[in-house]
Amino acid sequence: MKRKFALALALSCILLLASCGMRADPAQERQDAENGGEAVQISLWTYPVGGWGNSTSISSLIAAFHRDHPDIQVSVKVLSYDTGDAVVEEALEDGSAPDLILEGPERLLANWGARGLMVDLSDLWEDEASDDIYDSVRVACHDSDGHYAIYPLCMTTHCMAVNRDLFEEAGAWQYIDEETHTWSTQDFISAVAALRDYGMEKVCIVYCGGQGGDQGTRALVNNLYSGTFTDADHTCYTADSPENIKALELLANMDGVSFEPGLVGADEVELFSDGQIAMAFCWNVFMEVNQVVNNPDLDFDIFPMAFPTDDGDVNLQGGIWGFGIFDNGDEAKIEAAKTFIRYMTEEDGEYTRSVLTSTYWPVKDMPDIYANDKLMIEYSVFQQYLGDYYQVTPGWATARTAWWNMLKSVGEGEDVAKAVKAFADEANQAASQ
Repeated sequence: MKRKFALALALSCILLLASCGMRADPAQERQDAENGGEAVQISLWTYPVGGWGNSTSISSLIAAFHRDHPDIQVSVKVLSYDTGDAVVEEALEDGSAPDLILEGPERLLANWGARGLMVDLSDLWEDEASDDIYDSVRVACHDSDGHYAIYPLCMTTHCMAVNRDLFEEAGAWQYIDEETHTWSTQDFISAVAALRDYGMEKVCIVYCGGQGGDQGTRALVNNLYSGTFTDADHTCYTADSPENIKALELLANMDGVSFEPGLVGADEVELFSDGQIAMAFCWNVFMEVNQVVNNPDLDFDIFPMAFPTDDGDVNLQGGIWGFGIFDNGDEAKIEAAKTFIRYMTEEDGEYTRSVLTSTYWPVKDMPDIYANDKLMIEYSVFQQYLGDYYQVTPGWATARTAWWNMLKSVGEGEDVAKAVKAFADEANQAASQ
C-alpha cells in the first residue's frame, strides 16, 4: 500500500531519536546541583499539533532545551481537542493555568487573548528572527491594537481526501484532476452519484456532533459555491449568504451525503480509514501519517484533494500554531517561557527540528526542509490554495458552537435559510460584544 512502510520507518526513526533524547545529561545534573535545585519550573500544555501532540516525539527537543538551559525546567502535558478546552478553562478558573501553551490564534488570540489572559509577546516579534515570518501569519497573530498573543511555530493547509481504490472501481476517478488535486462542484456531484450507483449508501458524511474537525465542513460549504465565512476585515460572520445557503441545500438533498449529529471529525476519519465512506473532509498531511502508521488494516490508496469549487478558485482553511504565555503574574516564569519560545522558534537548528517534529510547514521560507520527503512534497501542492485566516474574528468560540448546531438543524430537516440566519445572528451578536 502507498507509502505505508516508508511512513512507518520514518516514525520509528523519530521515536528512536526521541527516546535517545531522554537520557539524563551529566552536565545538566551538575549544574542543577550547583544551583541548589533552584531552576525555574514552567509548564507547557500542548494541543495535538502534529508530532507536538505526542510527548515521546518532543522529548528530545525538551531534553535539548534542558541541556542548553539547565536553569529552566519544563514539564509537558498533552491535551486532546475533545477535552482540551474544558481542561484549560477549569485551570484558568482555579488558578492553575500552564505557563506555556501551544495552539493557534483562534484560541490564543481570539479567545484567551481577547479576554486579557495572555502575555503580550510584542518583544519577541521585535527580534531579528521574526523578520522572515510570512506577513499573512503575522497578521493572524496580533489584535487590532497590535498586541501579539502568539509566536508562531508551524503551519499547514487543511484539505480533504478520497479513497482512490473506491473511486476507480466506481468509475468516479474521471472526475479528479490528478495533477492539481482539484475538482469542480459538478465533478463532486457526479462522483458521489457514481459511488452511490456502485452501491455505497454513505459516500461521505457531514459530521455535526461538535466542533472537532469543523474546519473541514466550513471549507466544504464555502468552496462549493464561492461563499465566505466572514467578511474580509474579520468583523462579522457571513455564512448566511446566498452562496452558502445554496451549498447547504445541495448537501442536504444529495443522496449519498449523510448528516451525522453524533459524529465529529475524528469519527469521520475513522470511518474513512476503515473504508466505510469514500471521502473525508477532516484531513491534512498529519492525518495521513497518523492513519497509515497506526492503522494496520488500512489497505487502500489515500489521495489528498482540495475541496470542490464552482469557479476553480480554491480557498482552503489554513492552520497556524504557535506558543502563547498565560499571564500568571510571575515575571521569572514569563521570562523563562520566552526563553523557551526563542529556543524552539528562532535558533535555526532547533527551529528546523521543531517544525519537522510537527510534520507541518515552517512559517517562513525554508524551501528545502522537506526536499527528500515525497509525502510532504505531494501535500505542498495545497499551499498555493491557502485562503483567508478568518479564525481570529471576534466571537469565534461562539461561532464554532453555533456552526455545528446549525449543521445539525439542517440535517434534521430545518429550512436552510432559517438555520443559517440563526447561526449568523448568534455569531454576530457574540462578535459585537
